[in-house]
Amino acid sequence: MDKNAQGIEAMQNNDLETAVRLFTEVIEEHPNDPVGFINFGNVLLSMDDFERAERFFERGIELDPKASAAYYSLGNLYYVLERYQDAAKQFEQAIATGLESADVYFMIGMSFMQMEESRLAIPYLLRAVELAPDDVEAAFQYGIALAKSDMFEEAIAALENVLMLKPNDADALYNIGAAYLAWQGDLVVGKSYFEKAVESDANHELAANALAAIQDLEASGN
Repeated sequence: MDKNAQGIEAMQNNDLETAVRLFTEVIEEHPNDPVGFINFGNVLLSMDDFERAERFFERGIELDPKASAAYYSLGNLYYVLERYQDAAKQFEQAIATGLESADVYFMIGMSFMQMEESRLAIPYLLRAVELAPDDVEAAFQYGIALAKSDMFEEAIAALENVLMLKPNDADALYNIGAAYLAWQGDLVVGKSYFEKAVESDANHELAANALAAIQDLEASGN
C-alpha cells in the first residue's frame, strides 16, 4: 500500500495526524504530482481549514488541469461555504475532465437546489439516480426537485420509488401527500399519506400539522 492509500485509510479512521504526515511525505517526494496536494486538501477540508484547503486544491489543478478529483473537492469546499454557484461550476468542471459518478451529479443538483433553481437541478439529480439507483437520498431529492418545479405527477412517481427503496419513509410519504394536494387538491389522498407519515414517524411535524389542518377543515365542514 503506497503512502497515498495509507493516508486515505488513516483519514477514514479519523487519524488525521497520520494522514497529514503521510501526505506531507508524498508532496515532498513527488512535488509535481497533484494527488498528494488533493489528498492533503481533503484532510484540511475535514478539519474546516478552508483557506489552506482551497490553496492545495488549486495547486493540484495547476499541476494537472485535468485533475477531476481536485475540481470535485474544490466544489465540496465551496458547497460547505454556501458558495453554491461556485460549487456547481467546480462540479461541472469535474465532469468535463472525466469524473462520471453519481456523487458529482448529485452535488451539482444540490447546489442548484440550494440556489432555488429546482428546474436546473432536475437533470443532474436524474443522472445521479440513474448512476446509483439504490441511493435513497438522490431519489428523494430528485422527487423534491420535480415537486418544486410543479411537475407533480412526475414527483409522485419519483417519491413512490423512494418508498420502494425505503418503505414507510416519512419524508417521502409527507411529500407525496403534499404533491397530491397541490396537483389535484385531493384532501382524501393527501390525508391518507399524512397519516402514514405520522404512523411512520410520530415526530414528523410537517405531516402532523398538515393532518391537523385537514382535520380542522373536515370539522368546519360538518
